[in-house]
Amino acid sequence: MPENTLTITDNRTNKSYTVPVENGTIRAMDLRQIKTGPDDFGLMTYDPAYLNTASCKSSITYIDGDKGILRYRGYPIEVLAERCTFLEVAYLLMFGELPTEKELNSWIYDITHHTMLHETTKKFMEGFRYSAHPMSMFVSTIAALSSVYPDAKLVRSPKDRMHQIVRLIGKVPSIAAMSYRHNVGFPYVYPDNDLSYTENFMNMLWKMVEPKYVAHPAISRALDILFILHADHEQNCSTSAMRSVGSSETDPYLAVASAASALAGPLHGGANEEVLRMLEEIGTKDNVPAYIKRVKDGHFKLMGFGHRIYKNYDPRAKIIRWCAEQVFEVTGRSPKLDVALELERIALEDEYFIKRKLYPNVDFYSGIMYQAMGFRPEMFTVLFAIPRTAGWLAQWEELMKDPEQKIARPRQVYLGPGEREFVPIDKRVPVPIPAEYPSH
Repeated sequence: MPENTLTITDNRTNKSYTVPVENGTIRAMDLRQIKTGPDDFGLMTYDPAYLNTASCKSSITYIDGDKGILRYRGYPIEVLAERCTFLEVAYLLMFGELPTEKELNSWIYDITHHTMLHETTKKFMEGFRYSAHPMSMFVSTIAALSSVYPDAKLVRSPKDRMHQIVRLIGKVPSIAAMSYRHNVGFPYVYPDNDLSYTENFMNMLWKMVEPKYVAHPAISRALDILFILHADHEQNCSTSAMRSVGSSETDPYLAVASAASALAGPLHGGANEEVLRMLEEIGTKDNVPAYIKRVKDGHFKLMGFGHRIYKNYDPRAKIIRWCAEQVFEVTGRSPKLDVALELERIALEDEYFIKRKLYPNVDFYSGIMYQAMGFRPEMFTVLFAIPRTAGWLAQWEELMKDPEQKIARPRQVYLGPGEREFVPIDKRVPVPIPAEYPSH
Protein backbone atom coordinates (compact mmCIF):
# COMPACT_ATOMS: atom_id res chain seq x y z
CA MET A 1 0.00 0.00 0.00
CA PRO A 2 1.43 3.46 -0.88
CA GLU A 3 2.83 5.36 2.08
CA ASN A 4 1.02 8.62 1.33
CA THR A 5 -2.46 7.25 1.83
CA LEU A 6 -5.09 7.18 4.56
CA THR A 7 -7.20 4.11 5.29
CA ILE A 8 -10.67 4.81 6.63
CA THR A 9 -12.87 2.10 8.14
CA ASP A 10 -16.59 2.86 8.19
CA ASN A 11 -17.92 1.14 11.30
CA ARG A 12 -21.45 1.48 9.95
CA THR A 13 -20.73 -0.92 7.11
CA ASN A 14 -17.38 -2.47 8.11
CA LYS A 15 -15.97 -1.35 4.75
CA SER A 16 -12.51 0.16 4.41
CA TYR A 17 -11.45 2.87 1.97
CA THR A 18 -8.01 4.11 0.98
CA VAL A 19 -7.60 7.74 -0.05
CA PRO A 20 -4.41 9.55 -1.16
CA VAL A 21 -2.73 12.14 1.06
CA GLU A 22 -1.18 15.12 -0.75
CA ASN A 23 0.47 18.11 0.95
CA GLY A 24 -0.96 16.98 4.28
CA THR A 25 -4.52 16.95 2.98
CA ILE A 26 -7.11 14.57 1.63
CA ARG A 27 -9.63 15.68 -0.96
CA ALA A 28 -13.10 16.09 0.45
CA MET A 29 -14.57 14.57 -2.73
CA ASP A 30 -12.71 11.32 -1.95
CA LEU A 31 -15.05 10.92 1.01
CA ARG A 32 -18.11 10.83 -1.23
CA GLN A 33 -17.43 7.16 -1.99
CA ILE A 34 -18.09 6.30 1.67
CA LYS A 35 -21.78 5.38 1.69
CA THR A 36 -24.17 3.22 3.67
CA GLY A 37 -26.19 2.34 0.56
CA PRO A 38 -26.99 3.34 -3.02
CA ASP A 39 -29.32 6.16 -1.90
CA ASP A 40 -26.73 7.66 0.45
CA PHE A 41 -25.25 10.94 -0.85
CA GLY A 42 -21.87 10.05 0.62
CA LEU A 43 -19.79 11.35 3.50
CA MET A 44 -19.14 15.09 3.84
CA THR A 45 -16.99 17.08 6.23
CA TYR A 46 -18.64 19.58 8.59
CA ASP A 47 -16.35 22.53 9.31
CA PRO A 48 -18.03 25.76 10.52
CA ALA A 49 -15.84 28.81 9.86
CA TYR A 50 -13.38 26.62 7.89
CA LEU A 51 -11.26 25.86 10.94
CA ASN A 52 -9.54 22.94 9.22
CA THR A 53 -10.45 23.16 5.55
CA ALA A 54 -8.16 24.23 2.69
CA SER A 55 -10.22 25.87 -0.05
CA CYS A 56 -7.38 26.42 -2.51
CA LYS A 57 -3.73 25.89 -3.32
CA SER A 58 -1.69 29.08 -3.15
CA SER A 59 1.92 30.18 -3.61
CA ILE A 60 1.49 33.70 -2.25
CA THR A 61 1.62 33.80 1.54
CA TYR A 62 2.97 31.31 4.06
CA ILE A 63 2.09 31.43 7.76
CA ASP A 64 3.30 29.17 10.56
CA GLY A 65 1.17 30.34 13.45
CA ASP A 66 2.90 28.18 16.06
CA LYS A 67 6.32 29.63 15.24
CA GLY A 68 5.17 33.18 14.47
CA ILE A 69 6.31 33.10 10.84
CA LEU A 70 4.87 35.19 7.98
CA ARG A 71 6.38 35.14 4.50
CA TYR A 72 5.32 36.66 1.18
CA ARG A 73 6.44 34.44 -1.72
CA GLY A 74 9.08 32.95 0.61
CA TYR A 75 10.49 36.25 1.88
CA PRO A 76 10.23 36.86 5.67
CA ILE A 77 7.97 39.80 6.45
CA GLU A 78 10.71 41.32 8.64
CA VAL A 79 13.11 41.52 5.67
CA LEU A 80 10.53 43.02 3.32
CA ALA A 81 9.44 45.62 5.90
CA GLU A 82 13.04 46.66 6.46
CA ARG A 83 14.29 46.74 2.87
CA CYS A 84 11.37 47.27 0.48
CA THR A 85 8.75 49.82 -0.44
CA PHE A 86 5.09 48.87 -0.52
CA LEU A 87 4.91 48.91 -4.33
CA GLU A 88 7.91 46.55 -4.48
CA VAL A 89 6.01 44.16 -2.22
CA ALA A 90 2.82 44.59 -4.27
CA TYR A 91 4.83 43.59 -7.36
CA LEU A 92 6.21 40.57 -5.49
CA LEU A 93 2.73 39.44 -4.46
CA MET A 94 1.41 39.82 -7.98
CA PHE A 95 4.25 38.32 -10.01
CA GLY A 96 6.09 36.06 -7.57
CA GLU A 97 9.49 37.80 -7.71
CA LEU A 98 10.92 41.09 -6.51
CA PRO A 99 11.24 43.55 -9.42
CA THR A 100 14.42 44.74 -11.08
CA GLU A 101 14.95 48.50 -11.05
CA LYS A 102 13.55 48.77 -14.58
CA GLU A 103 10.51 46.63 -13.72
CA LEU A 104 9.86 48.60 -10.54
CA ASN A 105 10.07 51.96 -12.30
CA SER A 106 7.61 50.76 -14.95
CA TRP A 107 5.27 49.35 -12.26
CA ILE A 108 5.38 52.62 -10.28
CA TYR A 109 4.75 54.66 -13.44
CA ASP A 110 1.72 52.57 -14.41
CA ILE A 111 0.16 52.71 -10.94
CA THR A 112 0.94 56.41 -10.44
CA HIS A 113 -0.80 57.26 -13.70
CA HIS A 114 -3.94 55.43 -12.63
CA THR A 115 -4.48 57.37 -9.40
CA MET A 116 -6.87 59.90 -10.95
CA LEU A 117 -10.60 59.25 -10.62
CA HIS A 118 -13.21 60.06 -13.23
CA GLU A 119 -15.08 63.27 -12.39
CA THR A 120 -18.36 61.35 -12.33
CA THR A 121 -16.90 59.26 -9.51
CA LYS A 122 -16.26 62.43 -7.54
CA LYS A 123 -19.89 63.45 -8.07
CA PHE A 124 -20.99 59.99 -6.94
CA MET A 125 -19.10 60.45 -3.67
CA GLU A 126 -20.63 63.88 -3.16
CA GLY A 127 -24.00 62.15 -2.92
CA PHE A 128 -23.14 60.50 0.40
CA ARG A 129 -24.48 61.98 3.63
CA TYR A 130 -21.97 64.33 5.27
CA SER A 131 -21.59 61.93 8.23
CA ALA A 132 -21.17 58.77 6.12
CA HIS A 133 -18.55 56.36 7.46
CA PRO A 134 -15.42 56.40 5.26
CA MET A 135 -15.41 52.60 4.97
CA SER A 136 -18.98 52.55 3.65
CA MET A 137 -18.03 55.19 1.11
CA PHE A 138 -14.91 53.24 0.15
CA VAL A 139 -16.82 49.97 -0.42
CA SER A 140 -19.61 51.65 -2.39
CA THR A 141 -17.26 53.64 -4.61
CA ILE A 142 -15.11 50.61 -5.44
CA ALA A 143 -18.27 48.77 -6.49
CA ALA A 144 -19.40 51.78 -8.54
CA LEU A 145 -16.19 51.64 -10.60
CA SER A 146 -17.59 48.45 -12.13
CA SER A 147 -19.91 50.71 -14.14
CA VAL A 148 -17.03 53.00 -15.18
CA TYR A 149 -14.85 50.24 -16.66
CA PRO A 150 -17.00 47.74 -18.59
CA ASP A 151 -13.86 46.00 -19.91
CA ALA A 152 -13.33 44.74 -16.36
CA LYS A 153 -15.85 42.00 -17.09
CA LEU A 154 -13.33 40.32 -19.44
CA VAL A 155 -11.91 38.33 -16.52
CA ARG A 156 -10.59 35.54 -18.74
CA SER A 157 -8.34 37.96 -20.61
CA PRO A 158 -4.90 38.23 -18.88
CA LYS A 159 -4.32 41.64 -20.48
CA ASP A 160 -7.63 43.04 -19.23
CA ARG A 161 -7.13 41.53 -15.78
CA MET A 162 -3.77 43.25 -15.40
CA HIS A 163 -5.25 46.53 -16.58
CA GLN A 164 -7.84 46.40 -13.79
CA ILE A 165 -5.24 45.34 -11.22
CA VAL A 166 -3.09 48.38 -11.95
CA ARG A 167 -6.14 50.62 -11.96
CA LEU A 168 -7.34 49.38 -8.58
CA ILE A 169 -3.98 49.58 -6.81
CA GLY A 170 -3.64 53.11 -8.19
CA LYS A 171 -7.13 54.30 -7.32
CA VAL A 172 -7.78 52.90 -3.84
CA PRO A 173 -5.67 55.60 -2.08
CA SER A 174 -7.56 58.29 -4.02
CA ILE A 175 -10.93 56.82 -3.03
CA ALA A 176 -9.82 56.46 0.59
CA ALA A 177 -8.61 60.06 0.73
CA MET A 178 -11.80 61.38 -0.87
CA SER A 179 -13.91 59.48 1.65
CA TYR A 180 -11.98 61.14 4.46
CA ARG A 181 -12.18 64.65 2.95
CA HIS A 182 -15.91 64.21 2.38
CA ASN A 183 -16.37 63.11 5.98
CA VAL A 184 -14.61 66.20 7.40
CA GLY A 185 -16.08 68.62 4.85
CA PHE A 186 -12.87 69.53 3.02
CA PRO A 187 -12.54 69.88 -0.79
CA TYR A 188 -11.00 66.93 -2.60
CA VAL A 189 -7.30 67.04 -3.46
CA TYR A 190 -6.10 65.62 -6.76
CA PRO A 191 -3.16 63.18 -6.93
CA ASP A 192 0.39 64.48 -7.30
CA ASN A 193 2.39 62.20 -9.60
CA ASP A 194 5.71 63.55 -8.30
CA LEU A 195 5.13 61.87 -4.93
CA SER A 196 5.58 58.27 -3.78
CA TYR A 197 2.57 56.02 -3.18
CA THR A 198 2.24 56.80 0.53
CA GLU A 199 3.32 60.45 0.20
CA ASN A 200 0.66 60.97 -2.46
CA PHE A 201 -1.97 59.39 -0.22
CA MET A 202 -1.00 61.72 2.64
CA ASN A 203 -1.07 64.66 0.21
CA MET A 204 -4.63 63.82 -0.83
CA LEU A 205 -5.62 63.46 2.83
CA TRP A 206 -4.01 66.49 4.44
CA LYS A 207 -3.03 69.13 1.87
CA MET A 208 -4.65 72.44 2.70
CA VAL A 209 -3.53 75.75 1.15
CA GLU A 210 0.21 75.11 0.84
CA PRO A 211 1.53 75.06 -2.77
CA LYS A 212 3.12 71.63 -2.28
CA TYR A 213 2.42 69.11 0.46
CA VAL A 214 5.61 67.67 1.97
CA ALA A 215 5.20 64.60 4.19
CA HIS A 216 7.65 63.95 7.00
CA PRO A 217 9.97 61.18 5.74
CA ALA A 218 9.66 59.18 8.98
CA ILE A 219 5.85 59.26 8.85
CA SER A 220 5.78 58.37 5.16
CA ARG A 221 8.16 55.45 5.71
CA ALA A 222 6.15 54.24 8.71
CA LEU A 223 2.98 54.23 6.61
CA ASP A 224 4.81 52.33 3.86
CA ILE A 225 5.85 49.68 6.40
CA LEU A 226 2.30 49.42 7.71
CA PHE A 227 1.08 48.92 4.14
CA ILE A 228 3.63 46.11 3.66
CA LEU A 229 2.51 44.37 6.85
CA HIS A 230 -1.14 44.52 5.82
CA ALA A 231 -0.70 43.58 2.16
CA ASP A 232 -1.73 39.93 2.46
CA HIS A 233 -2.45 37.37 5.13
CA GLU A 234 -3.39 34.08 3.51
CA GLN A 235 -7.03 32.89 3.44
CA ASN A 236 -8.57 35.24 6.00
CA CYS A 237 -12.22 36.30 5.95
CA SER A 238 -11.87 39.09 3.37
CA THR A 239 -9.52 37.12 1.09
CA SER A 240 -11.87 34.16 1.25
CA ALA A 241 -14.70 36.54 0.26
CA MET A 242 -12.57 37.83 -2.64
CA ARG A 243 -11.99 34.31 -3.92
CA SER A 244 -15.56 33.17 -3.35
CA VAL A 245 -17.13 36.13 -5.14
CA GLY A 246 -14.41 36.11 -7.80
CA SER A 247 -15.12 32.45 -8.53
CA SER A 248 -18.43 33.50 -10.10
CA GLU A 249 -16.35 35.45 -12.66
CA THR A 250 -17.72 38.80 -11.59
CA ASP A 251 -15.43 41.75 -12.28
CA PRO A 252 -12.63 42.63 -9.82
CA TYR A 253 -14.23 45.89 -8.67
CA LEU A 254 -17.27 44.05 -7.32
CA ALA A 255 -15.05 41.31 -5.91
CA VAL A 256 -12.81 43.84 -4.12
CA ALA A 257 -15.90 45.62 -2.79
CA SER A 258 -17.11 42.32 -1.31
CA ALA A 259 -13.70 41.68 0.26
CA ALA A 260 -13.64 45.20 1.71
CA SER A 261 -17.15 44.63 3.10
CA ALA A 262 -15.83 41.61 4.98
CA LEU A 263 -12.84 43.63 6.19
CA ALA A 264 -15.17 46.30 7.61
CA GLY A 265 -16.33 44.05 10.44
CA PRO A 266 -14.96 44.63 13.97
CA LEU A 267 -13.72 41.04 14.14
CA HIS A 268 -11.51 41.63 11.09
CA GLY A 269 -10.27 45.04 9.96
CA GLY A 270 -11.95 47.04 12.71
CA ALA A 271 -10.10 45.37 15.58
CA ASN A 272 -7.45 48.10 15.99
CA GLU A 273 -10.19 50.66 16.62
CA GLU A 274 -11.49 48.40 19.40
CA VAL A 275 -7.97 48.28 20.89
CA LEU A 276 -7.88 52.08 20.94
CA ARG A 277 -11.21 52.21 22.79
CA MET A 278 -9.89 49.67 25.30
CA LEU A 279 -6.75 51.71 25.98
CA GLU A 280 -8.85 54.85 26.44
CA GLU A 281 -11.07 52.98 28.90
CA ILE A 282 -8.04 51.77 30.91
CA GLY A 283 -6.69 55.31 31.04
CA THR A 284 -3.36 54.91 32.86
CA LYS A 285 -0.72 52.28 33.58
CA ASP A 286 -1.92 52.02 37.19
CA ASN A 287 -5.30 50.73 36.03
CA VAL A 288 -3.87 47.86 33.96
CA PRO A 289 -3.72 45.16 36.71
CA ALA A 290 -7.38 45.71 37.65
CA TYR A 291 -8.40 45.63 33.98
CA ILE A 292 -6.56 42.36 33.38
CA LYS A 293 -8.25 40.85 36.43
CA ARG A 294 -11.64 41.70 34.97
CA VAL A 295 -10.59 40.07 31.67
CA LYS A 296 -9.56 36.89 33.54
CA ASP A 297 -12.86 36.94 35.42
CA GLY A 298 -14.64 36.71 32.06
CA HIS A 299 -16.19 40.18 31.90
CA PHE A 300 -14.76 40.90 28.43
CA LYS A 301 -11.96 40.02 26.03
CA LEU A 302 -8.52 41.59 25.87
CA MET A 303 -8.62 43.32 22.48
CA GLY A 304 -5.53 43.00 20.27
CA PHE A 305 -4.46 39.72 21.85
CA GLY A 306 -4.81 36.30 20.26
CA HIS A 307 -5.33 35.27 16.65
CA ARG A 308 -7.05 32.44 14.78
CA ILE A 309 -3.72 31.46 13.17
CA TYR A 310 -0.94 32.77 15.42
CA LYS A 311 -0.30 30.83 18.62
CA ASN A 312 2.88 32.82 19.09
CA TYR A 313 3.80 36.51 18.94
CA ASP A 314 2.43 37.93 15.67
CA PRO A 315 5.59 38.91 13.72
CA ARG A 316 3.81 41.99 12.39
CA ALA A 317 3.16 43.22 15.94
CA LYS A 318 6.91 43.21 16.68
CA ILE A 319 7.60 45.36 13.61
CA ILE A 320 4.77 47.77 14.40
CA ARG A 321 5.99 48.15 17.97
CA TRP A 322 9.43 49.17 16.67
CA CYS A 323 7.89 51.38 14.00
CA ALA A 324 5.69 53.14 16.55
CA GLU A 325 8.75 54.25 18.48
CA GLN A 326 10.11 55.92 15.31
CA VAL A 327 6.81 57.71 14.75
CA PHE A 328 6.64 58.97 18.34
CA GLU A 329 10.08 60.54 17.96
CA VAL A 330 8.41 62.83 15.41
CA THR A 331 4.92 63.25 16.87
CA GLY A 332 5.65 63.02 20.58
CA ARG A 333 4.99 59.98 22.73
CA SER A 334 1.38 58.93 23.14
CA PRO A 335 0.35 58.10 26.72
CA LYS A 336 -1.59 55.17 25.24
CA LEU A 337 1.73 53.54 24.31
CA ASP A 338 2.75 53.34 27.95
CA VAL A 339 -0.59 51.71 28.80
CA ALA A 340 -0.16 49.27 25.91
CA LEU A 341 3.39 48.35 26.90
CA GLU A 342 2.34 47.72 30.50
CA LEU A 343 -0.65 45.69 29.32
CA GLU A 344 1.62 43.58 27.12
CA ARG A 345 4.23 43.13 29.87
CA ILE A 346 1.74 41.88 32.46
CA ALA A 347 -0.17 39.70 30.00
CA LEU A 348 2.97 37.98 28.69
CA GLU A 349 4.01 37.07 32.23
CA ASP A 350 0.57 35.83 33.30
CA GLU A 351 -0.11 32.10 33.19
CA TYR A 352 -3.70 32.75 32.12
CA PHE A 353 -2.59 34.28 28.81
CA ILE A 354 0.47 32.05 28.34
CA LYS A 355 -1.62 28.90 28.70
CA ARG A 356 -4.12 30.16 26.12
CA LYS A 357 -1.32 31.36 23.79
CA LEU A 358 -2.70 34.89 23.72
CA TYR A 359 -0.01 37.15 22.31
CA PRO A 360 -0.27 40.67 20.83
CA ASN A 361 -1.45 40.70 17.22
CA VAL A 362 -1.04 43.29 14.49
CA ASP A 363 -4.00 45.33 15.76
CA PHE A 364 -2.56 45.89 19.23
CA TYR A 365 -0.14 48.69 18.30
CA SER A 366 -1.36 49.79 14.88
CA GLY A 367 -4.27 51.88 16.18
CA ILE A 368 -2.02 53.87 18.53
CA MET A 369 0.39 54.43 15.68
CA TYR A 370 -2.29 55.51 13.20
CA GLN A 371 -3.72 57.97 15.70
CA ALA A 372 -0.29 59.46 16.41
CA MET A 373 0.24 59.92 12.66
CA GLY A 374 -2.94 61.99 12.46
CA PHE A 375 -5.52 59.46 11.28
CA ARG A 376 -8.99 59.46 12.80
CA PRO A 377 -10.22 56.09 14.15
CA GLU A 378 -12.95 55.76 11.51
CA MET A 379 -10.19 55.73 8.86
CA PHE A 380 -8.33 52.76 10.37
CA THR A 381 -10.16 50.07 8.40
CA VAL A 382 -9.83 52.08 5.19
CA LEU A 383 -6.07 52.26 5.82
CA PHE A 384 -6.12 48.46 6.08
CA ALA A 385 -8.06 48.11 2.81
CA ILE A 386 -5.61 50.15 0.70
CA PRO A 387 -2.65 47.73 0.90
CA ARG A 388 -4.82 44.64 1.26
CA THR A 389 -6.23 45.42 -2.19
CA ALA A 390 -2.87 44.30 -3.64
CA GLY A 391 -3.13 41.00 -1.76
CA TRP A 392 -6.75 40.46 -2.75
CA LEU A 393 -5.89 41.04 -6.41
CA ALA A 394 -2.89 38.69 -6.26
CA GLN A 395 -5.19 36.02 -4.81
CA TRP A 396 -7.82 36.77 -7.47
CA GLU A 397 -5.24 36.49 -10.28
CA GLU A 398 -4.09 33.16 -8.85
CA LEU A 399 -7.71 31.99 -8.71
CA MET A 400 -8.27 32.93 -12.35
CA LYS A 401 -5.25 30.86 -13.41
CA ASP A 402 -6.13 27.79 -11.30
CA PRO A 403 -7.66 25.06 -13.50
CA GLU A 404 -9.12 23.30 -10.44
CA GLN A 405 -11.18 26.25 -9.26
CA LYS A 406 -14.91 26.39 -9.94
CA ILE A 407 -17.66 28.62 -8.62
CA ALA A 408 -17.66 28.39 -4.82
CA ARG A 409 -20.63 26.43 -3.54
CA PRO A 410 -20.31 24.95 -0.03
CA ARG A 411 -22.52 22.08 1.09
CA GLN A 412 -24.75 22.21 4.15
CA VAL A 413 -26.01 19.83 6.78
CA TYR A 414 -29.79 20.11 6.52
CA LEU A 415 -31.56 19.82 9.88
CA GLY A 416 -34.98 21.17 8.94
CA PRO A 417 -38.26 19.26 8.61
CA GLY A 418 -39.04 16.80 5.85
CA GLU A 419 -41.89 17.31 3.39
CA ARG A 420 -44.91 18.94 5.06
CA GLU A 421 -48.59 19.37 4.22
CA PHE A 422 -49.61 22.93 3.35
CA VAL A 423 -51.74 24.57 6.08
CA PRO A 424 -54.41 27.11 4.99
CA ILE A 425 -54.13 30.49 6.71
CA ASP A 426 -57.27 30.03 8.80
CA LYS A 427 -55.91 26.76 10.26
CA ARG A 428 -52.45 27.99 11.21
CA VAL A 429 -51.34 28.12 14.85
CA PRO A 430 -49.65 31.31 16.11
CA VAL A 431 -45.94 30.99 16.76
CA PRO A 432 -44.63 32.67 19.94
CA ILE A 433 -42.33 35.58 19.08
CA PRO A 434 -38.97 35.37 20.89
CA ALA A 435 -38.52 38.02 23.58
CA GLU A 436 -35.55 39.62 21.78
CA TYR A 437 -37.66 40.41 18.71
CA PRO A 438 -39.67 43.68 18.69
CA SER A 439 -43.42 43.27 18.68
CA HIS A 440 -45.39 44.42 15.63
